[in-house]
Amino acid sequence: MKSTNTTRNNSKKYWRRSPGLRSRAKTPLRGLLQLPCLFNPFDFRGCKRKRTSDHHYFKYCKISALALLKMVMHARSGGNLEVMGLMLGKVDGETMIIMDSFALPVEGTETRVNAQAAAYEYMAAYIENAKQVGRLENAIGWYHSHPGYGCWLSGIDVSTQMLNQQFQEPFVAVVIDPTRTISAGKVNLGAFRTYPKGYKPPDEGPSEYQTIPLNKIEDFGVHCKQYYALEVSYFKSSLDRKLLELLWNKYWVNTLSSSSLLTNADYTTGQVFDLSEKLEQSEAQLGRGSFMLGLETHDRKSEDKLAKATRDSCKTTIEAIHGLMSQVIKDKLFNQINIS
Repeated sequence: MKSTNTTRNNSKKYWRRSPGLRSRAKTPLRGLLQLPCLFNPFDFRGCKRKRTSDHHYFKYCKISALALLKMVMHARSGGNLEVMGLMLGKVDGETMIIMDSFALPVEGTETRVNAQAAAYEYMAAYIENAKQVGRLENAIGWYHSHPGYGCWLSGIDVSTQMLNQQFQEPFVAVVIDPTRTISAGKVNLGAFRTYPKGYKPPDEGPSEYQTIPLNKIEDFGVHCKQYYALEVSYFKSSLDRKLLELLWNKYWVNTLSSSSLLTNADYTTGQVFDLSEKLEQSEAQLGRGSFMLGLETHDRKSEDKLAKATRDSCKTTIEAIHGLMSQVIKDKLFNQINIS
């Protein structure tokens, strides 16, 4: 009984030592990262100690249908500009569960997104108001979009996530590609966590291949060993299921009337131009390699680039055929009526 009272007193002291964002924040970013924790640290010492020793502790990420819908719609509304938001959720063992998300008023470009002081103030106010209405989920991660160039972490993203994990653990980074989501007909999303600075991860098997634009390959290759991907799955409650059914009954006409070939025409054109540049580079390297004897490594690199360009061309072709076939099927169903 005495130990229980001691734990409660320590917990009360901990909450008293959390006066809020303004008094603790030396910089706006630091204020963002030191959001008040919803858990009692005295009850989670063993779990925290295990997370510190195991840099690959979190392996799974579950996203609710509500959070997924809000993130994808926000990413799609940004067009070719990157957008950013925060995710709310909880932790269950090795699984990070994302329950909800909200957009941040940030300034985005085609290559990066930057949060200003107004975004940090908005974030703090949103989380505080959510707690007042009974939403006790903690800030568990951030998301941003990569329109048209895949789900991975750039150098700036890696630095941001490292800072987040240092001051606001546990934290996860989610990347969404709204353009490829429309083109492929399925959600293109990835969840990532970074390794500590100086840590060398063990050699892992080949990850799932994804097309990277030529102007992004260098940034992708330099930092790809500084983070790892979590296994992502989705779930929905009974209320989410009913709401999605109502949305489908209202917007199914938009699904039939839209075409990925028309919606993503600029993206498809960009893919073709990017593919032509990759093929030109591969051809030039293979041509130079034919005059150099004994340089097997050079030939292997050239063949590897050519193989990747071939896979990219197959992916672009399949997506184009998929969009064309859907148009043909809709034409057969609705426009060509056989009168017998």
